[in-house]
Amino acid sequence: MTDMSVTEARAKLADVVDAARVGHDPIYLTRRGRRVAAVIDADDLDRLIAAAQDAADLAAVRATREELQAGGTTIPWAEVKADLGLA
Repeated sequence: MTDMSVTEARAKLADVVDAARVGHDPIYLTRRGRRVAAVIDADDLDRLIAAAQDAADLAAVRATREELQAGGTTIPWAEVKADLGLA
């Protein structure tokens, strides 16, 4: 992981982008010594977003299963379709 000031990154933006893209390691941009942003390969970001969405979906499934095991009720499919305007 590399830290670089925003001013330095601005001066050599193409090199910063290439380093993040080729190295698949984020370049953290700092302002007054604090990290404020990161430059990351676009494909790596897409994979991270997909993984986060998958993790959120799995958490929702677990929560739903726990709710059902605790005696929660289900909604009939016909009612769901009607609520969504699909029936």
